[in-house]
Amino acid sequence: MADTRDTGLTLDPKYDAAGLLTAVATNAATGELLMVAHMNAEALAATVETREAHFWSRSRGRLWKKGETSGHVLHVRDIRIDCDQDALWLICEPAGPACHTGARSCFYRRVAGDALEALD
Repeated sequence: MADTRDTGLTLDPKYDAAGLLTAVATNAATGELLMVAHMNAEALAATVETREAHFWSRSRGRLWKKGETSGHVLHVRDIRIDCDQDALWLICEPAGPACHTGARSCFYRRVAGDALEALD
């Protein structure tokens, strides 16, 4: 019998040992992958409430709202969760570049052998 977390309609996120879920954000208009980050329960609740992406910053050790300093907020149009509820997909309308480098997406390079190649 399948776990009700896998088949039911109750939100029951399966956080990892650090209390985090992986979250991917895509552009609602283009489908482009914008970024990958992590959410704890507080970040998920803030995202659901405000419809603006909030994450747990492992490097800062705190909750952060995407765009809190740059203004490049991710306006969340839809939130989906995978089958075992340990990963989230945020479908967003970005208000500017998603990457802290100023690139439209954090995925602006490809692996080419043992080097990196810039994408347009």
